[in-house]
Amino acid sequence: MLNNIEQIIEQAKDKKIVFVYGKFNILHPGHLRLLKFAKDNGGFLVVGLEGDSSDDILIDANLRLEALSHSLFVDYSFIIETDVIEFIKELRPDIVVKGNEHENKFNIELKVIESYGGKLIFGSGDIRFSSLSLLRNEFMDVDISNIKKPLAYTKRHKIDPNKIVSILDKFKNLNILVIGDTIIDEYITCEPLGMSQEDPTIVVSPISSNMFIGGAGIVAAHSSGLGAKVDFFTILGNDNYADFTKDKIKEYKINAYTYIDTSRPTTLKQRFRANKKTLLRVNHLKQHHIDIETQDKIFEDITEVIDNKNLIVFSDFSYGALPQRLIDKITKLGLEKNIMIVADSQSSSQTGDISKFKNMSLVTPTEREARLGVNDFESGLIVLAEKLRNKSSIKNVFITLGSEGVLIHANRDSNDKEKWITDQIEALNSNPKDVAGAGDSLLITSAMAISAGASVIESAYIGSIAAACQVARVGNIPLNLEEIKKEILE
Repeated sequence: MLNNIEQIIEQAKDKKIVFVYGKFNILHPGHLRLLKFAKDNGGFLVVGLEGDSSDDILIDANLRLEALSHSLFVDYSFIIETDVIEFIKELRPDIVVKGNEHENKFNIELKVIESYGGKLIFGSGDIRFSSLSLLRNEFMDVDISNIKKPLAYTKRHKIDPNKIVSILDKFKNLNILVIGDTIIDEYITCEPLGMSQEDPTIVVSPISSNMFIGGAGIVAAHSSGLGAKVDFFTILGNDNYADFTKDKIKEYKINAYTYIDTSRPTTLKQRFRANKKTLLRVNHLKQHHIDIETQDKIFEDITEVIDNKNLIVFSDFSYGALPQRLIDKITKLGLEKNIMIVADSQSSSQTGDISKFKNMSLVTPTEREARLGVNDFESGLIVLAEKLRNKSSIKNVFITLGSEGVLIHANRDSNDKEKWITDQIEALNSNPKDVAGAGDSLLITSAMAISAGASVIESAYIGSIAAACQVARVGNIPLNLEEIKKEILE
């Protein structure tokens, strides 16, 4: 109990503390209204959850606690392990909130609350919220029923599913280095309330928040989730999102080298969603390059672990983690060690340059990123891929085309008469739930496949299956090897 109180006081700082407690068996609309009402009455909402020993408990306490932690209204939640009256006496919250149904009953807390000058209030707020559990289903469910394999492609290239699975089994032997920008993706689920009467603006009310590690972080997490050993190098700010990143990295069993840059926040991208659609995205970031001292420290640390690597992955979002000087030094070192190197440089809401990555075995730009890289906005895709390959001495180029899939411009095996091959795999998921992670999945899975002995043609197939699995869910969740195997064998 004492530890909880110390944490609450430390986190609340000078804010008014509001306390709510209960069983919260299923977080239904009435609970949400009560939590919102409580939050509106103070700056820091603490929720105490009755343990499994209480009467009428239907769901394990840890599961109930997890559900509460995703509510935007709740600042601190915990399982009550002592008498709640004693807890109130020790914490001395400014306000204790109970539901309206308790207003005309005897409330055992009232005497203690009045003894230190606190308030006991009753209320439930408005009635417009949907069930949080229903709204969160899109983050829990994975719909792979819309994935269809590229039968013409597999027939054309005589791809053997059993061979593909044997390649996937070799992922556990890989040792990978990933470097790049970490991004925190926050999905804020909202309840649509209607149209503003003052101006034509959609009005929503946020209900819950789900955070995922993204950017180079999810590339490293995919690598680990697929069985490889991973060293991850990235830049973070000095903030709570950096702490979240470190916790996730530990959860995903990634060996991380994190460097704190106090001149920038940890990059955060917030997506406000309602009815399973994204309404607005807000980015919190800075894009200046990391300083020379940090670059040198990163390179020094990389030299300590480089010798046993099979693959180096540059995951660049153009937010400053990969200045050209650092890229060139790492590339030179990797080539000297005969290590396969791949890269992706994204240019969605920002401007990147995929051509700055020289001598890569594979790059996976979008069409726009490829055109920016060679400053060509007119040529066809094959010419575009060839220009990029020649400009930066790249072995293989996969140009991602969104709903049209991926164009493959590949270097054939040396014993083939035709040195270059161009082909296309259509998008394999006909009804994606969230396309944000498709490119990262394609890059890392294709690269790992090549490193494990697959041909480039086989690797493109494996990467496309992985991307189709990834977009079948909302949010960045590490790829699952068994899920990919199942799709390939069915």
